[in-house]
Amino acid sequence: MPHRPIYLDAHATTPLDERVLQAMLPYFTEYYGNPASATHQYGWEAEAAVERSRRILAEAIGATPEELVFTSGATEANNLAIKGVAEAYFAQGKHMVTVQTEHRAVLDPCQYLETLGFEITYLPVQPDGFIDLGQLAAALRPDTRLVSVMAANNEIGVIQPLEAIGRLCHDRGVLFHTDAAQAIAKMPLNVQTMQIDLLSITAHKVYGPKGIGALYVRRRDPRVQLAPQMHGGGHEQGRRSGTLYPPQIVGFAKAVEIGLAELESETQRLCHLRDRLWTSLRDLGGVHLNGHPTQRLPGNLNISLEGMDGRALLRGLQPHVAVSSGSACTAAKPSASHVLKALGRSDALAQASLRFGLGRFTTDAEIDQTIQVAIATIQSLRGMAVD
Repeated sequence: MPHRPIYLDAHATTPLDERVLQAMLPYFTEYYGNPASATHQYGWEAEAAVERSRRILAEAIGATPEELVFTSGATEANNLAIKGVAEAYFAQGKHMVTVQTEHRAVLDPCQYLETLGFEITYLPVQPDGFIDLGQLAAALRPDTRLVSVMAANNEIGVIQPLEAIGRLCHDRGVLFHTDAAQAIAKMPLNVQTMQIDLLSITAHKVYGPKGIGALYVRRRDPRVQLAPQMHGGGHEQGRRSGTLYPPQIVGFAKAVEIGLAELESETQRLCHLRDRLWTSLRDLGGVHLNGHPTQRLPGNLNISLEGMDGRALLRGLQPHVAVSSGSACTAAKPSASHVLKALGRSDALAQASLRFGLGRFTTDAEIDQTIQVAIATIQSLRGMAVD
């Protein structure tokens, strides 16, 4: 096999853990029934696997199994949450609040709703990536129906104060949604203590399969109303029609189960590797950390480099290290990251940025090699700029 670069793009996706694959395999060939087939053993076996997985995932976030809706991923879950609430509470108000640094899977549905007459407030963030709770409180109105704030940012890794946001929203009678795609099984999540009403998660960010996600929908205090966005069979208690895919669902649950079991040790290991990488690059000078230095995902390091051509920087690294300059979902667009711009970074710094996503299979030796390659590439490009 030809040499492949070191993979440090774990925020874009993660490889399937071998333990997850082994849990999935029987449901491709042996227990292949349709979970909705209620008249024979094949359907019962598949349904049992789905419901067992639903319980595991619900317990992981402090929910009940009935509150979990399976989707094709976090993008669909975000759309279902935002559009589903907008439609269900249309008569009570058409105002929502979100944040400028959200993923496009939140911002785009919000912009779509604006074409239908909804009003969206896009909160700014502070230079470290945190929202200002005072600004959030001031943005809430009598007709505000939903606040959507990402748990952990996909570019800069910043972890927002979910419990404080949830408490503020509930005190004002506003529903609180969070996109937790990057957070599930990487940090503690509890929808009860954090007073979260809707929460989006996905498997492929946590060493599970692509194509499967879920939306938590609170059933009491308050009971959240949700208009379905897909019709055709009434699956998932009528909230999301479509035949469920047991191998993916089983893999999702196994991935989260493993992530939670190894959460403490993996957090310590990744923080150590990330901080070593950051210290080595910071010492070059002219390197800026994007996002809060500690309140961030353990495996996230996002930096901007002064006087760099961002594309040349990536080209120099690509044969050796697989990294990105921002969200994988907007990588084809040459414009500067909207997240970094929201932090106050200039176009030049925003475009000369690197997002390192360290993961479960990142080794000490790979970080050592990455440091060497990155330093050599940066120094080479700076030398060319001087010449």
